[in-house]
Amino acid sequence: MNGRADFREQNPDVPRPIPHIGADYIPTEEERRVFAECNDESFWFRSVPLAATSMLITQGLISKGILSSHPKYGSIPKLIFACIMGYFAGKLSYVKTCQEKFKNLENSPLGEALRSGQARRPAPSGHYSQKPKYDSDASGHPSFATSPASDNIERDALPRYEPIPFSASMNESTPTGITDHVAQGRNFS
Repeated sequence: MNGRADFREQNPDVPRPIPHIGADYIPTEEERRVFAECNDESFWFRSVPLAATSMLITQGLISKGILSSHPKYGSIPKLIFACIMGYFAGKLSYVKTCQEKFKNLENSPLGEALRSGQARRPAPSGHYSQKPKYDSDASGHPSFATSPASDNIERDALPRYEPIPFSASMNESTPTGITDHVAQGRNFS
């Protein structure tokens, strides 16, 4: 040490560094309390009601004959599936509320990260997350929009085409030569 105190006042204009929240993060006692509270509230106020409601609706649909029951196990498999989906839907529906509770914590690194928006994980690097080399425009001509030659062509100079509805498009499985009108002049009786 050189005899000087290494004390610096916090400047309110300079933002504090955002803590790194990773898999090795150990939550504070207050954060653990909020985790337990969120888990308990999401279970009793969201998961249980949604699971029960989805099971009642499923049983009603089975009773009316809209859904069929299993020949051996009856309605049990469908009710279990409805219960599980209701449980997870309840847990997922409580995520925003729980995030708000963490954002309201005073001295919480996790709350600070959520307030700053840094808690979001970056997209994994892979084939689908790469940016395409050439942007395609669905309203433009497809052979020009995706080719390297389109770099020198103004998009406004290309003709604009209306998109074809999916049901009207032809694909490999569509039989050709079939028309919607009734064949005339042939009688096969």
